[in-house]
Amino acid sequence: MTEQAPAAAATATRPAVVVDRVSRVYGHGSAAVHALQDVSFEIAPGELVALVGRSGSGKTTLLNCIGGLDRPDEGRVVIDGREVSSLDEAGLVELRRDVVSFVFQTFGLVPVLSAAENVGVPLRLRRTPTPQREARVALLLELVGLSGHAQQRPGEMSGGQQQRVAIARALATSPRLLIADEPTGQLDTETGTAVMALLRAVVEAEGMTALVSTHDPLMMALADRVVRLADGRLVDA
Repeated sequence: MTEQAPAAAATATRPAVVVDRVSRVYGHGSAAVHALQDVSFEIAPGELVALVGRSGSGKTTLLNCIGGLDRPDEGRVVIDGREVSSLDEAGLVELRRDVVSFVFQTFGLVPVLSAAENVGVPLRLRRTPTPQREARVALLLELVGLSGHAQQRPGEMSGGQQQRVAIARALATSPRLLIADEPTGQLDTETGTAVMALLRAVVEAEGMTALVSTHDPLMMALADRVVRLADGRLVDA
């Protein structure tokens, strides 16, 4: 028992996310765009971090590098001890299926599927047995306040309701990290405020870590910490 204690303690205190000297360049020579330049920070397990910066500051590029949708040219990204930046394609697919989930401002729902069916898509891909899948979907729709809209299709729902479905879908597989890129960008102020409060609540309810890019001061206030980018560089963490 004594020999195992240090390892257990290390696991308990290990950062959920490590961004270590990450740089990303698009193009070459005089046309090169330095989207990220030597960015480093960590996120603790269970922390909700707001990623802030003007348009073009590198927020989306950083989220994509962390979530395995893009690769840094230099540096590394580590999620729960797994080095994302060195994974092969199969490893990246597994990461996005089992560890990381995304919420985008464009919702990304399947128009011909109901709210419940959209939420259940990741569980179908996992081949989760039907009774477990249906129970998880019902729980998540209740969590985001849409139990009464389970059979509605996206076109029959408001923007705020669609984003709530997208959040529920992102939570379906109980990811360890939720990445949200401007999740309220297409919503009016009142609806956006409700969605941001919901994100805060579901992160706590599901016990996950979250990184949310935003321009909204309220989201910054709801976050545990703000990470600020300017011209691809970290200026405040």
